[in-house]
Formats: sequence, C-alpha cells, structure tokens
Amino acid sequence: MKLLNCASLMLCMIVAGCSSTGDKSSEAAVAPVAKVDSAWLDDYEPRLRDALKDSRFELERREEGVLVVTAPVDASFNPDRPGMLLPATLGPISRVAKLVEGDEKTAVIVLGHADSTGSIEINQTISRQRAGAVAAIFRLSGLKHDRLRIRGVGSDMPRASNEHEEGRALNRRVEMVLAPQTTLLALIAQYNQPPTPTPAAAEATQVAVAK
Repeated sequence: MKLLNCASLMLCMIVAGCSSTGDKSSEAAVAPVAKVDSAWLDDYEPRLRDALKDSRFELERREEGVLVVTAPVDASFNPDRPGMLLPATLGPISRVAKLVEGDEKTAVIVLGHADSTGSIEINQTISRQRAGAVAAIFRLSGLKHDRLRIRGVGSDMPRASNEHEEGRALNRRVEMVLAPQTTLLALIAQYNQPPTPTPAAAEATQVAVAK
C-alpha cells in the first residue's frame, strides 16, 4: 500500500492538475516536456529589451528556453502596501503585457518571491499578492487565463543569501516567465514541485546549521 501511495504521489507531481491554486480543469493532463525554441527566444528577446528600456527591470535568457523579466520589489512596490505597484512600474509591465497579449503563441507565469524574514505563511501571502498585482496588468491588457498563471513561492527560491540585507533585497522580487504556450503546462508542473535548493539557499542552510 505504501508503494502504491508513493507511486500515486509521483504521478501527481507531474500532473499539472495537482496545482494548489485551483487551476485543475485546464491542467489535468500530463504536462508535455518543455522544448527549447531558439527561434522564439531570438525573436522575443530584443523586443522585450526594448519594452524594458530605461526601467529598473532585469531580463534574463535561461537555458531551459524561457525569458525572465525580474521586477525588484523595493523599486516596484509601495513599502507600506506590499500588493500595490508604484506608478513608475506600470509602463514597463504594460508594454511587456501588450507584447505577450498580441502573440497567441506566448504565455507567461508570474512568480512572486519573498525573503526569509517572515513566517512561511506570511511570505506565501505576500509573494502571492505581489504576483497578483503584476498579473492584473496582464489581465487588463487582455491576456486570457489559458496563457496566464500566477504562483506565490514565498522564500523557497532565493537567488542570494538571506543572511544580509543586500541578499534579502535581491530575493524580494516578482518574475515574469515568458515562454511558448506549448511549454506552459511543463513549466507549471515544474513550479508545483518542491524546489531544488539553489546555491544561495544551500549556503544559507549551512550558515544556520553552523550557528
């Protein structure tokens, strides 16, 4: 029975319908394997850079075949209201949203991230609120549910150590992950799984153990 339960759990991990956000109806099938589309990347990257020109946002091309636009929280959100975007960020996000909305072959996953200073519950809530605020701009631009997903991952995916303020600031961010729509389910399944510890997370764990 234990073996059967483990097998069922493993199957659930690769089925997008196991999402905790309730998007089960459209994610009930087994997710396809993501395939890198170099032509799509080459076409989209310069257009995204143009849309983000003169902003504080970062653009990264990752080897798994996605383009990631990163909005630093400290420069993008009201410090007194975690889920409220600052006016200066609306232009760049709107331009990215219009770019995606005008291309039916492209989808986006908005990921909210937090540092580790709060509780797990608080970090999950705040990161979800931040992702929701950014996703709202995509919805206003006309992007439909079948090409837009939101995830609040809390402090589970740091890109720097949380042991110092500079690292915590880097970890407070919202990522807009752009990819061909054909890879959307595979990406969702990836973010539904327990995260693989990053070097920064491993370093933070080692420091905590040493203390």
